[in-house]
Amino acid sequence: MNNVEKRLEEEKHRMESITAPEELEMRLRSALNTAAPRRTKRITPSWKIAAVILLGVVIFGNNYNALAYYGKQLLGFDELIHGTLKQLNDEGMGQIVEKKTKLEDGTDLIINGILSDANQLVMYYTLTNPNGLEDPMSGYFSPTRISGFLTNSNIRSGSSVINENHTEIKGMQTFDSVSPFSKELTLHFGQSLQNGQRREGTISFPYDPNKAMQTQIKQSINKTFKVDKGTITFNSITATPTLTLINGTVHVENFSRVNFPLGGIELRANGTPVAIQGSGSQSSLAGMKFDIRYESLPKQLHSLELVMKEFVGYQILDAKLSLASFGDEPLTLDSKELRIKNVSKTSQGVEITIATDDDVMLDGVSVEAQNEITPLKTTVNQNNKQQTNGRIMKERTLLFDTTMEPEYLLIKGMHYMKAYNKVIEIPVD
Repeated sequence: MNNVEKRLEEEKHRMESITAPEELEMRLRSALNTAAPRRTKRITPSWKIAAVILLGVVIFGNNYNALAYYGKQLLGFDELIHGTLKQLNDEGMGQIVEKKTKLEDGTDLIINGILSDANQLVMYYTLTNPNGLEDPMSGYFSPTRISGFLTNSNIRSGSSVINENHTEIKGMQTFDSVSPFSKELTLHFGQSLQNGQRREGTISFPYDPNKAMQTQIKQSINKTFKVDKGTITFNSITATPTLTLINGTVHVENFSRVNFPLGGIELRANGTPVAIQGSGSQSSLAGMKFDIRYESLPKQLHSLELVMKEFVGYQILDAKLSLASFGDEPLTLDSKELRIKNVSKTSQGVEITIATDDDVMLDGVSVEAQNEITPLKTTVNQNNKQQTNGRIMKERTLLFDTTMEPEYLLIKGMHYMKAYNKVIEIPVD
């Protein structure tokens, strides 16, 4: 063995023995999140002298490799795999696992395979028991998180199907991304026992970070828009083969006052909207953090833009609506419709049933009777119903703690999805 090869062998053993202290986790994650994607190249004999330097680059580089294959398709998951994930499975992308364990009741749990990239980890599993299985919706088997070196990935979403004989369940779960420093991952799950109690179980399986898929785009956006009740900031975009992730923060007083406040934010690739998969938010010291998940981007990408078509807004109304007569004709609240369906007195007080667009939430609601004002006590029986004109509107009943016949319905303002039409151009070169 020549000196160079001896040095390489010594360096290899040294690197394999390195472990990182726990306090380095946040710094390592930060380095990984900001590093550019690395392309893996074959090292020819003439390049051996540079191998020690390359090892150092691997430690702090992005260990996601585009050439990651199952070697075969995962079978039996056709009902669960759609869109991007179906295409990746058809191409044989991912890692075969086939690791098995037994649950408390004798059910076999098999981790069939995983797809992994910088945005998420997708896990495919099978439950089999010839004596029968409970419906997957019962919570009999509930994956919660995946752990590993520098990894504590919480569950995001999942779905499963059971066969006609109720002897086999096929499932798919998505988790937060895992660390490329992990060589073994552990799935944590809850399982129901016969006495009605629950117990946590685990199953560990090998993980090859070099078979994770390469990031296509990772860059900062850092664009802030002012809205009616605060500001929204789009921080970054990360596009991988499984999905495209937008991260940001909001400092908006009425962010949670409408359903799906992030649903009006559109990602357009080559001028065409990318299908949205979902969104989420959580409180933090820096404000409310959010993420929006879209399908993966097209391979041939010429343009990319983020369009805030709509976002939660607020309109001052100071409306005073007469309750002397009402019917099918809608009342106008700025740009929105309000239908008063019924006014009645019950043992609970005065009840007024109204219908509005789904995104409307009224603010500062009260009734007036004989110059006395009674504020809203509560709202009950909220449902989407078809109106006489064919429109589907959100109906609910407003309850007021008074026995007097109301003369007017007072509304201070409304929260709603407001058109903003703000555009952010994202470079793709």
